[in-house]
Amino acid sequence: MDDKEKIILFESELWRSGKKWVAGIDEAGRGPLAGPVVAAAVVFPSGITPFIFKDSKKISEKRRKSLFFEIFEKAVSVGVGFADSIEIDEINILNATKLAMLRAIKALSVKPDFIITDAVFLLPFGDNQLNLVKGDEKSLSCAAASIVAKVTRDYIMESIHGIFPEYNFKKHKGYPTREHIALLERNGVSPVHRRSFGRVRECKCWKRRRESRFPISVEERLLYFKEKLQDLLRGD
Repeated sequence: MDDKEKIILFESELWRSGKKWVAGIDEAGRGPLAGPVVAAAVVFPSGITPFIFKDSKKISEKRRKSLFFEIFEKAVSVGVGFADSIEIDEINILNATKLAMLRAIKALSVKPDFIITDAVFLLPFGDNQLNLVKGDEKSLSCAAASIVAKVTRDYIMESIHGIFPEYNFKKHKGYPTREHIALLERNGVSPVHRRSFGRVRECKCWKRRRESRFPISVEERLLYFKEKLQDLLRGD
């Protein structure tokens, strides 16, 4: 069995069993100290020829962005969902990830018969799901969702960098790098930092910034993220 057969194996079996709309689901941004967690759901037509064979983290940024647009061209539907840092602090990162995934599924133009996730169980789908460890390496749909989620989140963090350049989000995308920790300690906690995360809680400067440079409410922030996705798709 070659790589093309392996990456589409689970989808092919589901299509043969009568499942027409199989959605692969993955996320980006569970580990960062700042910014949203972004999830994507991708539904491909049955019989599609695989065109992704690597985990999104092992693909160059240029290739990943090229695949991002190719996924939107070849998929039956692509849905993207977000959970903001405020929601992450309120319900924890695992539940926020599941929330973002459910929002991504809701954003699809078709209702999935079955879902394949990267080892995350979504209660509403019951037995109609397959939770694969390293799903983005074993399922074409999951691999595609991983790429869409990562490219979208990176773009959002680059946009947030323009609002809070003192944290250099465009470089580390909110992940806990040495530079990010140093800038967090120097500048204090921004409105986009996850205040429930240990490295943020340890920060000595807890004065919440009062500038109106970034939306305050969760609803406004989710709208902001959706607008950035549209900017990305337009090539802005």
